[in-house]
Amino acid sequence: ILVFFNISLRVLSIMVYLLVCFLLAVGGEVNVTMVGDSEVYMGDSAEIRCQYKFLQNASMVMVQWFVRDHRGSRVRISYSDLTMQKVDENTNYTERISVAGDSGGENLTIVDVKLSDEREFFCQVDGLAAGSNEGKFHLRVFGESASLCTTTSNFLTTNCHLLPLAPQGNKQVEMNHQQTHNQVNLITLVSKDSTGLYTVQSELQYKVTREDKDAHFFCEVSYFVPGAVRTVESKSVNISVHYPTTKIEMWRELPEGLVKEGDTVEIRCHGDGNPPPAITFSREQETDLDADDNVLVLKDVTRRDSGIYHCHSLDLDSRSADNNEVMEFLQLTVHYLDPAVVVPRDSEVMLKGENLSASCNALSSLETNTVWFKVQLNCLSAPQLRDAKREMDVIEKVGKWVNLTCDVRGHPRPIVTWSAPSITGWREVVRRETEDFVQSIVTMKITRDTDVVAVCNATNKLGADTKTYTIRSTTSEQMLGVIIVVIIISILLVAILGSVLYFLYKKGKLPCGRSGKQEITKEKTNKDDIVVEMKADKTEKSVLLKGVNGDKKPPNHTETITGGGLKPI
Repeated sequence: ILVFFNISLRVLSIMVYLLVCFLLAVGGEVNVTMVGDSEVYMGDSAEIRCQYKFLQNASMVMVQWFVRDHRGSRVRISYSDLTMQKVDENTNYTERISVAGDSGGENLTIVDVKLSDEREFFCQVDGLAAGSNEGKFHLRVFGESASLCTTTSNFLTTNCHLLPLAPQGNKQVEMNHQQTHNQVNLITLVSKDSTGLYTVQSELQYKVTREDKDAHFFCEVSYFVPGAVRTVESKSVNISVHYPTTKIEMWRELPEGLVKEGDTVEIRCHGDGNPPPAITFSREQETDLDADDNVLVLKDVTRRDSGIYHCHSLDLDSRSADNNEVMEFLQLTVHYLDPAVVVPRDSEVMLKGENLSASCNALSSLETNTVWFKVQLNCLSAPQLRDAKREMDVIEKVGKWVNLTCDVRGHPRPIVTWSAPSITGWREVVRRETEDFVQSIVTMKITRDTDVVAVCNATNKLGADTKTYTIRSTTSEQMLGVIIVVIIISILLVAILGSVLYFLYKKGKLPCGRSGKQEITKEKTNKDDIVVEMKADKTEKSVLLKGVNGDKKPPNHTETITGGGLKPI
């Protein structure tokens, strides 16, 4: 019975303990949140915060920090409660961490972060009766890349290296080789050094073609860094591609346009092979012409240099068995113009008015145009005045100035003089002279009311010519008489017009006394409109209207005059 009692007592105590623990667990709860620097560079500092919140007041709070080692086990690195804070001894973090707490959480600071610090960190919070819980935080560590992406090349291979990149688990690398085509073989090697950093090497192998002669190649690498993706590029390189010559260009570089005798001609030849092929020039009669740097220079060419010139290329390092020779040709035409032959050859003595027939011919490679011109030829001629045979009458008022012009041509150059016996106040204002031409302009003041004469005389050793101006003057009294006559005639016309209008008014043919107007020539008229018809027979109305208008109308002409609502008198 005693044994049974002891066993029952033990079972009862265990049950009571379990019940108390259950009640404590049910009654207490805590929320744990971990925030901080999730991605850091190697050598920097990282800070992780463990935030906790109890649903009921906790009389005691214990916080423990753990890390997961490479074997997967959890290792404690720090402990703290209300009375103490302690960093555990003999761990990898003993000298590199510090802990600082407050009422709402605790901060773990790691200095001099290493690649091995990329792992999980645990924060365990225990409030006894208030509850317990833990949080987990994963720290990622990146190695700083110094953009050491380089490209090396030879005829068939291109390599791209990226030095220290990222720690284990973070070697996300994208290699992109630009300027490639389908026939490629890409080899990528990733190696890890003693510090845990990775080196990525990518090798691009492909079969080159002549289209790659101007291509530039570079390697582009993309990798992760804290909070971003970084991209680096290598310097571009050009690959020397050798290929045979398949085409030659041959052209005349100088001179531009047609080539004439005496010019310097430059003929250039260029092949499309790489390296540039050896070039030789030849002609029908000459197999090898001297050329420098693929340029053939012909100085002081003549018509004998015309012909077909050939350009030959030979690829000495071509791998083909036949070493194909490529050739191009160019037609050079040297144009010429022989001295002109003029017939008659000797000088001819001609009289004025005689005709002379002459011919000019020259041998040329092109069609010629003949132009005759005078060079240092003195043709003797007597003076010839412009408009000398015309009667020049000038009408001007007394007291006014008139300008008289005299243009004369002749060789030797004529001498021009003026004579005006009846005019004393005149002077020359313009004189222009060339080898065979003289222009003289004089101004004269009309001082008398009678007609006067001014004469321009032109003379040289071969003859003379004259030009006469007759100046007719008018006075102010004469002009006044003309004005009076015009005024009298105007008054008479107005009087006649008034008489006709008064006659029509008395006859009741003119509406009067109302304002307003209507358009003339309307087809529809009112009963008050006045209509006057003009016909071929001479009635009294037509005679009166003709006296007013003064013009003649056709026989069947009809005019309709509509008054705007005016009553006939």
